[in-house]
Amino acid sequence: MTSEDFPATFVGLPGTGSDEVFVRSVFAGPCVAAGLALVAPESRSVAAHFAALDAAWRGKPLVVGGVSLGAHIAARWAVRYPERCAGVVVALPAWTGPAAGAPAALAARASADSVDGQGLAAALAGVDGWVGDELRRAWPRYGAALPGVLREAAASAAPTAEELRGLAVPVGIAACVDDPVHPLEVAEAWHAALPRAALRTTTLVAVGADRAALGRAALDAYRAAAGG
Repeated sequence: MTSEDFPATFVGLPGTGSDEVFVRSVFAGPCVAAGLALVAPESRSVAAHFAALDAAWRGKPLVVGGVSLGAHIAARWAVRYPERCAGVVVALPAWTGPAAGAPAALAARASADSVDGQGLAAALAGVDGWVGDELRRAWPRYGAALPGVLREAAASAAPTAEELRGLAVPVGIAACVDDPVHPLEVAEAWHAALPRAALRTTTLVAVGADRAALGRAALDAYRAAAGG
């Protein structure tokens, strides 16, 4: 499959507490290489993510995806509207079905409690490295809505294994082997359930040095799933 065979548009959604700036840093370069035009909505909540995908659809099937929560919502949208979707790009899926005790859901709830109880600066004080840098940039943009958005994400559902088994479009999955919040086992479970999927891995260290490492892994997996 060449870049000319790809649909024109990839809609990428951010993860919990993240934003379109991070989405562009992850996917902009890899999308150019894949022949895709990246759309990175400024959506924040679960409902806003779904609305952004609805708004992006103009009668031509889209490639949809995102990071963590954004990947969950994109996959659910693809399940809901298979005729609107040409493929799915999943980076760092955090759970399957209900969130239950998933590490990412627990972290989101704890972060919401910390922001409410201590304030934004104190909640971020112990978050080191590039993840801390990203959150210190993105979280202030949410303002007073941040704790509610974090709790909503922690309570949201990802596609169930049964729903994934019914998703016929190609799906590329990327995971970081050293990420305890988005365990590799979750990505492997998605890969096993999906009928037409490929999985590629990278590391948090690599993404820290180059955010696009995550996007390259995800789009390489998508191309492999699509037969390219």
